[in-house]
Amino acid sequence: MNKPEFDLIIKNVRVVRPHGNVVHDADIAIKDGKVARVAPGMDVSRAKAVHDGKGQLAFPGVVDAHMHSGIYSPLAEDAVSESRAAAMGGVTSSLNYFRTGQYYLNKGGPYKKFYPEVLKIAKGKFHVDYGFHLAPMDGTHIKEIPELIEKYGVASFKIFMFYGSHGLHGASDSQRDFLMIGKDDRYDYAHFEFIMRGIQAAREQFPDRARQISLSLHCETAEVMTAYTKIVEKDKSLKGLAAYSASRPQHSEGLAVFIASYLANETALPNINLLHLSSRKAVQAAMMMGEVFPHIDFKREVTIGHLMLDINSKAAELAKVNPPIRPREDVEFLWEALLAGELDWIVSDHACCRHEMKIPKHYFGNIWMAKSGFGGTEYLLPALISEGTRRGMGYNHMARVTSWNPAQRYGLNRKGDIAEGFDADIALVDPAKTWTIEAKNSPSTQGYTPFEGLEMSARVEATFLRGQLICQDGQVLGKPRGEYLFRPTA
Repeated sequence: MNKPEFDLIIKNVRVVRPHGNVVHDADIAIKDGKVARVAPGMDVSRAKAVHDGKGQLAFPGVVDAHMHSGIYSPLAEDAVSESRAAAMGGVTSSLNYFRTGQYYLNKGGPYKKFYPEVLKIAKGKFHVDYGFHLAPMDGTHIKEIPELIEKYGVASFKIFMFYGSHGLHGASDSQRDFLMIGKDDRYDYAHFEFIMRGIQAAREQFPDRARQISLSLHCETAEVMTAYTKIVEKDKSLKGLAAYSASRPQHSEGLAVFIASYLANETALPNINLLHLSSRKAVQAAMMMGEVFPHIDFKREVTIGHLMLDINSKAAELAKVNPPIRPREDVEFLWEALLAGELDWIVSDHACCRHEMKIPKHYFGNIWMAKSGFGGTEYLLPALISEGTRRGMGYNHMARVTSWNPAQRYGLNRKGDIAEGFDADIALVDPAKTWTIEAKNSPSTQGYTPFEGLEMSARVEATFLRGQLICQDGQVLGKPRGEYLFRPTA
């Protein structure tokens, strides 16, 4: 008897690829963790195992390119629980923003000491493949950029534009302690310029990798937000998410986009990612800068939270995040921009913040005392399919913005498509399964979700990571088998 040539055939699925605008009925053959063949009517006797897809949609595994594992809980715990949530939502690659300073490991110092510790803690903990974007917080970190690229496969870096003089959760005068930088270091526009120069110098040093080395920016302007926070705190007519949005106004985002773009032009750094654009003014600023500086390859990101929630959300302070959840007219503008192809990828910005940490009981109802950020990686794909389908968005477009585009930008060259030679990362989705989001059904340790009660019309039924079934019917299977993504990958 002939030995089976494939490890697995996923039969009877409708394959969603990120290119074109057609969904194909096909079977997917997998060998050694890679897609070996995609074709209809394959002979199942050619495989050791068979999974019946029952006519479901087969999406490329989601590349959630903006997560914060280890921000509010120890990385060793967060990596396990929050990657379980990711797997439940069809996510197969988790890229996490990480930095020195308060939160995360609560340490300062050079990355050559700090980052090996991060990698040691993370090893064997993630249920999905994982990597890290790093933020250069001081001059030493800028000097370390070439080593981070060459030795550790870190291909993406970050600037938090408001950190120098505005806190993570609101106004703050003690940022140096928070950032854990030396008395001679400043986290300001000059530092951002020097980061850009450092990354561009590294791109020139590694020309074969340069296309996939980039800088991401959180675009908000500290001075504007600090002034508006004082005004809004005194205005008793504004409460909750509406007050927080007003305290970090949309033009603060737009102005930061302008500054970031001008500095990118000044330093000749062409690969710029504008993160979690939350408003009409931010997106319009980003589009304008693309026209002013056509030689810069701007990528524009949006989160599923900013697409699904507005300031009237019942979640109130549980939905506090930076930049803030916005009024409905901003949400509608984001959808228009997404459908017009003006936004490049969708992420969760997942930062699991447990209830007792998010807002202590005696501060319930006080938006200013709540911490910023919330989880939601498990709802990224089902929410996009549910709401996107209602708005006429095609499945191929969804695969582009959840998988292909972030994979290409961030150097994940084996991810983002269901095609021969790619990692067999696959999310099987029932596009006609109605269900209601309830936090109690998620493996995340957060214990609540701002998406609570939203009705979905699509559900992830199974997730495969490199050909292994890691989640089925909402149950995560087996031990963590996620691998570190040394980027750019081969």
